[in-house]
Amino acid sequence: MTNFKRYIASVLIVATALAGLPLSAQAGIVSSDEILSSSAVVANRDRVSNFLARDDVRQALQAQGVSPQAATQRVQAMSDAEVEQLAGRIDQAPAGGDVLGVLFTVFIVLLVTDIMGLTKVFPFTRSVR
Repeated sequence: MTNFKRYIASVLIVATALAGLPLSAQAGIVSSDEILSSSAVVANRDRVSNFLARDDVRQALQAQGVSPQAATQRVQAMSDAEVEQLAGRIDQAPAGGDVLGVLFTVFIVLLVTDIMGLTKVFPFTRSVR
């Protein structure tokens, strides 16, 4: 029992000594551009998610063999640059018009991520991994 007490005392001595060490923290100035860019990323994700929630887009995705839930999950997993590019394609599409161009872009992105092994949306693809 004395060995156990010595062990516990040794651990407590080391823990108490380490607790007194100062911890370092880093702070930096956040620029307005960084804040605006982060809000733009959130806005782009919302824009793409709202686009995928439309009935005509859901029907077109299902016609291509993609479940709308899988497409929405993939958009959430995209990088900020990919979402920005996709949102730009949505903005460039004519009102009420070229939905197929945007859907084709979504299809290609999902196809490439399937081939890379990041997702499994299409049953006809084989992963590189």
